Amino acid sequence: MTIHAESTRKMKRRSLIRLALLPWLPWLPAMAAPAKPVINVSTLVGDDPATDIAELVLREAYSRLGYQLEVHRLPGERTLIYANEGRMDGELYRKLGMDRTYGNLVIVPVALLTYEIVVFTHGTSFVLHGWDSLKPYTIGHVRGIKIVQENTIGMKTEAVPTMTQAFQKMMVGRTDVVVGNRLSGMAVIKQLKLDEVVVMTPPLAAFPVYHYLHKKHEALVPQLAAVLRQMRTDKVIESIQQHVAAGS
Repeated sequence: MTIHAESTRKMKRRSLIRLALLPWLPWLPAMAAPAKPVINVSTLVGDDPATDIAELVLREAYSRLGYQLEVHRLPGERTLIYANEGRMDGELYRKLGMDRTYGNLVIVPVALLTYEIVVFTHGTSFVLHGWDSLKPYTIGHVRGIKIVQENTIGMKTEAVPTMTQAFQKMMVGRTDVVVGNRLSGMAVIKQLKLDEVVVMTPPLAAFPVYHYLHKKHEALVPQLAAVLRQMRTDKVIESIQQHVAAGS
């Protein structure tokens, strides 16, 4: 598939998701809406349903506060570095505690979704008992996923920019397993028709993820948290999660 065709496919997919969500998102901005102040946030490259959920939830939340969200996909740790330096207004979503390492980031304390890290295999069978079970194998993963990097130190790893590339390496025998987000992996399995790939149990980790803002926008944090709590109460976040999962 060409880069242009892949980009067109992703744009169509996101447009269809937004159209499907219109009954739940009465505040979703129209295409011709007046210009609003822009909040620029970074996230990892790749077509990831978890990222789609976070983007749609935050796009709606910011719209209710009178802002327009722009998401910039960057490779690896550059997403956090740019957000921490203030070159971006924030990071789309990360696990709890990123502000301890990146001191200029402030967490918005309402979870956007639960991120589940699992092991995908193709012809490699073993009993999974936590991260140490992976030591004998070559592990494919997306570059910049902190929890994977931290828990595979000293192991044989192959870091790539996208989940699709991680699966492609595994399918040709360059790696034994892929470790990553369940939603992301299931989307690639569906897209590439990899019916023989197995998702191992139990998950290596499951944790909520949060939006982070640069400290220059700290005044926005309580407002954004209040809007997100209301969206959760109204089941808007749940509706977004269900629609993205159904379309991935």
